[in-house]
Amino acid sequence: MQQRKTKMAATDFIIYSNEPTLSLNEIHLSDDNKDALSQLLREFEHFEVLQQYNLPIVNKVFLSGHTGCGKTTTAKAIAKALNKKIIILNLGNIVSSRLGETAKNITEVFKKATRENAVLLLDEFDSIGKLRDHDDKDSVEMKRLVNTIIQLIDELPANTLLIAATNHPTVIDTALLRRFQLKLKFYMPKNEELDAYYNWLLSKFPEAFRKVDRKYNISYAEAKDRTFSAVKGLIIAHEESKKQREPQANGGE
Repeated sequence: MQQRKTKMAATDFIIYSNEPTLSLNEIHLSDDNKDALSQLLREFEHFEVLQQYNLPIVNKVFLSGHTGCGKTTTAKAIAKALNKKIIILNLGNIVSSRLGETAKNITEVFKKATRENAVLLLDEFDSIGKLRDHDDKDSVEMKRLVNTIIQLIDELPANTLLIAATNHPTVIDTALLRRFQLKLKFYMPKNEELDAYYNWLLSKFPEAFRKVDRKYNISYAEAKDRTFSAVKGLIIAHEESKKQREPQANGGE
């Protein structure tokens, strides 16, 4: 007997993270990105007075660039700075599950973000463009999905912040891209930027655990993983060395 596929609700695709969120001041952003995000936060801080002058609030932000360079971390930090909840939706997961139901599920997530006055992060935004090369049926469904998302973006309340993130901006429909007032690019960090990041990461540990090999031409995420792995190795080696010395200190028992 063939099993029926279980329908997944929109909330099944939302990603919740319990990891502590960095502040924007703790993220290594370019000067241009810092200035743009500072303006964004100030607009939300003075939301009501700007509304009185019928001035549009920047509430649609597009983040693009190399993986591991801080796009998701930045989105979380923006939500923290605005004291808003963040709802993270991985479009790659929701699109690949059941394409015919994607528009409905995404609509439900937009409604949830609006109800909760939240920041909505659409991760892997390029997933909307990647499926267009499939068969005719998928192509039609994808066009409907793009039209739905365009409508949802256009109808988004000014106090709800939408952030889209992608590693592949060139595959995304230009009609979608035009909806975003603020577009920020994230580049691979330069050597001096990585050195500053290494120094910041290692400053949290005792001097004895700061002597780690530094690799360059990698992302911040890769640098963080390598640094923490090396520091953990030094700490474990130190603890194991202490245990080996304990019998000698106790008279060799």
